[in-house]
Amino acid sequence: MTKTENWQGTEIELDIEKVAHGGIFVARHQGRVVFVSHTAPGEKVRARVFEDKGGSFCRAETIAVLDASGSRVPHIWKEADRLGAGGAEFGHLKLEYQRKLKSEVLTESLSRMGGIEREVLVMPVPGDEITNGLGYRTRIQLHVSEEGVAGPYKERTHEVVPVKSLPLAVPEINELGIHLKNWQDVKRIEISTASTGGVQWFIDKKVKGDKKLVERALGRSFRISSGGFWQVHRGAAELLAQEVIQMAEGLDPAANNLDLYGGVGLFSGALATKFGKTLNITTVESSKVATADASANLVDLGKHKAVSAPVEGFLKAQIKQGLVLEGATVVLDPPRAGAGKAVIDQLLFLRPAKIIYVACDPVSLARDLKVLVAGGYRLEELKAFDLFPHTHHFESIASLVL
Repeated sequence: MTKTENWQGTEIELDIEKVAHGGIFVARHQGRVVFVSHTAPGEKVRARVFEDKGGSFCRAETIAVLDASGSRVPHIWKEADRLGAGGAEFGHLKLEYQRKLKSEVLTESLSRMGGIEREVLVMPVPGDEITNGLGYRTRIQLHVSEEGVAGPYKERTHEVVPVKSLPLAVPEINELGIHLKNWQDVKRIEISTASTGGVQWFIDKKVKGDKKLVERALGRSFRISSGGFWQVHRGAAELLAQEVIQMAEGLDPAANNLDLYGGVGLFSGALATKFGKTLNITTVESSKVATADASANLVDLGKHKAVSAPVEGFLKAQIKQGLVLEGATVVLDPPRAGAGKAVIDQLLFLRPAKIIYVACDPVSLARDLKVLVAGGYRLEELKAFDLFPHTHHFESIASLVL
């Protein structure tokens, strides 16, 4: 074969070099990069190319392991291993090794996309070592086939895989047995549980079970209306809230503090437990439902405001009105795409004393950190946590100061 040949459907032997962002691994064959799934660095595998568009790289699926890594273990989910069910792409590797790979992804992302040379250890959520990272998901989504079978999609397809178990889901979800029933004329099912015992599910957006869920974190209760966001891992909200409190050391309660992409008010509530109920803070959230929840959840804070608006639009309007963030702390927890240049530029203009950035994607985080550092901020602290065991996802949290 030559570089110009199309390898679609071809089987090739590969020596796996390293992990890449997105839960895939890197090999090279005849001068081309091959992205391979379901393997590990140091392994020799036979793989079948399933995507080749003629460029400098192609994508392949492991079909046989010729020389296994010492970190490979029996897959934690039979349906993922045998049938290709999506959602546990690292399930064939030891949990500690998964975190090592995630640390490598974060380190490389910071270096390549952010110009930041720093190694950060991805740490486990307390208790996950005991459970082997199973039974942590309080929220899952199932798709339904034309035959009424409920299950996850097969990786890279819209083919529903029938499953007998959901090993990453909390016991309360498994006990419902929704994945074992037939669902004729249904397309999607979403299930959520709360630490206080509530259960809610959507059958094609029709709410079943509890209309609202109530979660607890750091001694506070948080109402979450239908479809509202809450951290997936049962221990994530408490852990991240504690980290935000720690990184916010020195916060001025009287300054114009902001909680951007604030959801139902988790981080504002957490900061109030540390700095008191007279804390001056505004949560900004595009979802009107979540904003209403934040207002109710933080009603005991006399100087809290809940604003429903896109973050970029809110900051733009506040700048026009002369908002002053001198001495303020800004917490932001943007979606996977990151805050983006427009929001970061607005923060650079407003120049709060401290920025605490919670991120679920290392590349987006690195891009935004690059702009903040170039704008005069110093990366004070950066931590990472394995909030999604057996997947390639993890969470990072950074603090920056002027």
